[in-house]
Amino acid sequence: MHMTNMKLFDEVSEDCSRNTTEKYSTSFSSAINLLHKDLRTPIYNIYGFVRFADEIVDTFHDHNKAALLASFKQQTYEAIQQRISLNPILHSFQLTVNQYNIDLDLIEAFLHSMEMDLEKRVYNKAGYEEYIYGSAEVVGLMCLYVFCEGDKKLYEHLKPAARSLGAAFQKVNFLRDVKADFEGLNRMYFPGCDFRNFTYADKKLIETDIQKDFDDAYAGILQLPMKARFGVYVAYKYYASLFNKIKKVKPQRILQERIRIPDYGKIFILAKAGIRSQLNLL
Repeated sequence: MHMTNMKLFDEVSEDCSRNTTEKYSTSFSSAINLLHKDLRTPIYNIYGFVRFADEIVDTFHDHNKAALLASFKQQTYEAIQQRISLNPILHSFQLTVNQYNIDLDLIEAFLHSMEMDLEKRVYNKAGYEEYIYGSAEVVGLMCLYVFCEGDKKLYEHLKPAARSLGAAFQKVNFLRDVKADFEGLNRMYFPGCDFRNFTYADKKLIETDIQKDFDDAYAGILQLPMKARFGVYVAYKYYASLFNKIKKVKPQRILQERIRIPDYGKIFILAKAGIRSQLNLL
């Protein structure tokens, strides 16, 4: 009887992580659903954890964010060590961390970037790279642990590409959310950029950097295990389409509105990706 109840608690916790992903990001949850069924739950578990930490620094302005984040961090490590937490998001996350032996340094780097968001407002190049590594590249690496299912050699081989994909996603988000980040949170992530005078040259420089990340990531996606490849490819295509849309708009428009891909556009991307996959054109 005991084991069944524990399994039930695990499932309830993992449902929480899945619900969190579905409520916060329709595009990510639809991409996760394209992964092999063995991989979906662990990726939801990672996303739920990342999302909650992000919410603390981006949303809970009426509360002591530093105290909340410090408590969340402590509870995270306790959950991993004790293999249980009464916070369902942390319980499901520790299940995945322990199952796939995810490197704790990745979690530390992620939480450090969240701490940077409590204080830092303007970034130089070194700070920007440190932030991108911790907030996005390590999330790609945590997912890669799951995708490689214990194959350490493959993990090491695909590590640079996973970092590039995480970085590309994050930088596209920054470009899309420049207005909200600056006006709402008083942040400017791109080094050397002045929001009040965001020029074509600034935008072009950022776009060249992002394009390199996308190119480096694509080579790695093609070498992912079959169970993961299609889902990751669709997420890549979704972000690449968003990026192409952003490239076509003037700097001023980015400062005025949030560029997005409409739902019918996402369906088209998915259908096209499906055809390419069936024809082995990925």
